[in-house]
Amino acid sequence: MCVADLGDELIRCLDDDAIEGVLEEQGDLVSFRTFQKQPEWRGRATEEQLRRFKGTGSGRKIRTAALLVGALDLTHVPRPLDRVFAHV
Repeated sequence: MCVADLGDELIRCLDDDAIEGVLEEQGDLVSFRTFQKQPEWRGRATEEQLRRFKGTGSGRKIRTAALLVGALDLTHVPRPLDRVFAHV
Protein backbone atom coordinates (compact mmCIF):
# COMPACT_ATOMS: atom_id res chain seq x y z
CA MET A 1 0.00 0.00 0.00
CA CYS A 2 1.22 3.48 -0.83
CA VAL A 3 1.65 5.72 2.19
CA ALA A 4 0.99 9.43 1.67
CA ASP A 5 2.82 10.54 4.81
CA LEU A 6 3.43 9.80 8.47
CA GLY A 7 0.01 11.23 9.25
CA ASP A 8 -1.44 8.20 7.47
CA GLU A 9 0.56 5.92 9.72
CA LEU A 10 -0.72 7.77 12.74
CA ILE A 11 -4.33 7.38 11.61
CA ARG A 12 -3.84 3.69 10.79
CA CYS A 13 -2.46 2.82 14.21
CA LEU A 14 -5.60 4.07 16.00
CA ASP A 15 -9.00 2.44 15.91
CA ASP A 16 -12.15 4.30 14.91
CA ASP A 17 -13.20 4.78 18.55
CA ALA A 18 -9.89 6.48 19.40
CA ILE A 19 -10.14 8.72 16.34
CA GLU A 20 -13.70 9.68 17.17
CA GLY A 21 -12.68 10.40 20.76
CA VAL A 22 -10.01 12.79 19.52
CA LEU A 23 -12.50 14.53 17.23
CA GLU A 24 -14.97 14.84 20.09
CA GLU A 25 -12.25 16.23 22.36
CA GLN A 26 -11.48 19.02 19.90
CA GLY A 27 -15.15 19.72 19.16
CA ASP A 28 -15.07 18.38 15.59
CA LEU A 29 -17.07 15.16 15.86
CA VAL A 30 -20.38 16.70 14.70
CA SER A 31 -18.62 18.33 11.74
CA PHE A 32 -16.90 15.02 10.93
CA ARG A 33 -20.25 13.19 11.01
CA THR A 34 -21.65 15.77 8.57
CA PHE A 35 -18.58 15.33 6.35
CA GLN A 36 -19.05 11.53 6.39
CA LYS A 37 -22.60 11.93 5.05
CA GLN A 38 -21.47 13.83 1.96
CA PRO A 39 -22.04 11.68 -1.15
CA GLU A 40 -18.34 11.73 -2.13
CA TRP A 41 -17.24 10.41 1.29
CA ARG A 42 -20.17 8.21 2.30
CA GLY A 43 -19.15 4.57 2.73
CA ARG A 44 -15.40 5.17 2.56
CA ALA A 45 -13.01 3.97 5.24
CA THR A 46 -12.72 6.21 8.29
CA GLU A 47 -8.98 6.55 7.52
CA GLU A 48 -9.73 8.08 4.11
CA GLN A 49 -12.42 10.33 5.53
CA LEU A 50 -10.23 11.60 8.34
CA ARG A 51 -7.27 12.21 6.02
CA ARG A 52 -9.44 14.53 3.92
CA PHE A 53 -11.36 16.04 6.84
CA LYS A 54 -8.14 17.13 8.54
CA GLY A 55 -7.44 19.43 5.61
CA THR A 56 -10.84 21.13 5.59
CA GLY A 57 -10.29 23.62 8.40
CA SER A 58 -7.57 26.10 9.19
CA GLY A 59 -5.16 24.61 11.73
CA ARG A 60 -7.11 21.36 11.99
CA LYS A 61 -4.23 19.16 10.77
CA ILE A 62 -1.82 20.29 13.45
CA ARG A 63 -4.43 20.23 16.24
CA THR A 64 -5.66 16.79 15.23
CA ALA A 65 -2.15 15.39 14.84
CA ALA A 66 -1.17 16.43 18.34
CA LEU A 67 -4.27 14.81 19.84
CA LEU A 68 -3.84 11.63 17.76
CA VAL A 69 -0.26 11.30 19.01
CA GLY A 70 -1.58 11.71 22.55
CA ALA A 71 -4.05 8.87 21.94
CA LEU A 72 -1.36 6.42 20.78
CA ASP A 73 -0.64 3.22 22.65
CA LEU A 74 3.14 3.54 22.62
CA THR A 75 3.57 -0.23 22.97
CA HIS A 76 1.98 -0.75 19.51
CA VAL A 77 3.45 2.02 17.35
CA PRO A 78 3.91 1.16 13.65
CA ARG A 79 7.54 0.86 12.55
CA PRO A 80 7.68 4.12 10.52
CA LEU A 81 6.39 6.14 13.48
CA ASP A 82 8.65 4.30 15.89
CA ARG A 83 11.62 5.31 13.74
CA VAL A 84 10.55 8.96 13.83
CA PHE A 85 10.06 8.86 17.61
CA ALA A 86 13.53 7.34 17.99
CA HIS A 87 15.03 10.47 16.40
CA VAL A 88 13.03 12.99 18.40
